[in-house]
Amino acid sequence: MNFSNKMADFDIEKRVDKAVDNFYTGYNCAQSVFLAYWDILGLEYDVARNMSVSFGAGVGRMREICGTVTAMAMIAGFKYPISVPNDENESNSVDNIIREMAGIFKDKHHTILCRELLPESELQSTPAPSIRTKEYYQRRPCSAFIADAARIAGFMLKEQLSSLQSAKS
Repeated sequence: MNFSNKMADFDIEKRVDKAVDNFYTGYNCAQSVFLAYWDILGLEYDVARNMSVSFGAGVGRMREICGTVTAMAMIAGFKYPISVPNDENESNSVDNIIREMAGIFKDKHHTILCRELLPESELQSTPAPSIRTKEYYQRRPCSAFIADAARIAGFMLKEQLSSLQSAKS
């Protein structure tokens, strides 16, 4: 897919705001980030919503890799698809981009694991999600992770990750 026409047409901070709004609307972390860019990826909204739903809360609420990081990786896969199986150049390219994005996230938050990002009091072992109340959102740090991941994904889509790297130096 050619993203060049859509690249100039979006404001990263508006997409960051949309991602955070998605979370406060009730979407999980992965959906919140992914849905901030659904139109740029050339997807139907329902398809984007459904394909990202399983990655919330560290994949199926198992608290593994944060859903926001998984969403960044999914977005990178659309930007840098592997069109030929076993093409090492394409595979290395997308893998390097994903590692770079995850590294930026990890530099800021010290981990990419959901269970290490959340306070211990928020780690539930049940598969049922918590009821989304005002108190839920107040005690959850997820909106900050969503904002950072949406921002990183935006810079990646605009091929400007290096500006995030140099900003932290």
